[in-house]
Parts: sequence; C-alpha cells; structure tokens
Amino acid sequence: MSRFWRTWTIGWCWAVGGFGVILAASAFEATDGPTRWLFGLLNNRVAFDPDAHTQFSLAVLGAVTIGWSLTLLAAVQAAHQLGDQARSVWILITSSVVVWYVIDTALSLATGFGLNAIPNTLFLMAFLLPIIRGDVLKSPSRAATASPERVW
Repeated sequence: MSRFWRTWTIGWCWAVGGFGVILAASAFEATDGPTRWLFGLLNNRVAFDPDAHTQFSLAVLGAVTIGWSLTLLAAVQAAHQLGDQARSVWILITSSVVVWYVIDTALSLATGFGLNAIPNTLFLMAFLLPIIRGDVLKSPSRAATASPERVW
C-alpha cells in the first residue's frame, strides 16, 4: 500500500473517532448540538429531544465508537507494518467495517432513518478505496509466504 493510502486509512480511523466524540458529547445538552444537527439532517420529521436514557445510550455509543476507532487504528498500523504478509489482518479489518455497515444501514432503514445509508455508504467507500487500490486483499506470492501464521 502506498504512503498516500496508508495516510488515508489512518485518517479514516481518526474520522471514526471524531464521530464517536460527537456521539459522546450527546451526554449533555450543552454539547449535543452536532448530534441534534445530525438527527435533523437524517430525519427532520422526528424531533431530537433526548431524555436521560437517550443521552446515556448515545454517550456510551460514542465511547464504544471511540474505542473501535482506536482498535481499528492499531490493527491498520499493524497491517501496514506487516506489509505483504498482512492479508489476513486486512480481511478481518474489512470484515469488521462491512459488518458495521450492513447492521447499521439495515437498522437505519428499518427505523425511519434511511438517509443514514448515504453517509454510511460514503464512509464504507472511503474505507474500501485504499483497500482495493492498495491490493491488500490479494493473495501474496507463495515465495513470500513460506509458512504464514494465521492471525485468527
């Protein structure tokens, strides 16, 4: 993977974390402005009026998202260090992103927030672009993998 795509994937991980910060900020009325804007954008027919349970849930979701971004960052950096031997790591990272996408998008559609499929799809494409362009999912040559160790 080129230096450009390496930087791109690391930036993508930080963007996931930034979204987590926005969600975590929903815990307090004084800092929930970005979340209110986001909910209005995704479904302006439903007013965003969070009660204590919603604030707690969004704050926890934000914390989980921040944690996921740091886990993704660690995995991406490890994959970059493994170079041509990182195929199995990239498969797991890509699987985690695709699983998120399928579940999040399906639930968004089912709960009346179908417009969330648009940023989800853009976010997925922003992840897949360097994966596809960097050829990290292709099988390494047999010569380069005398006895590969399974990561999973």
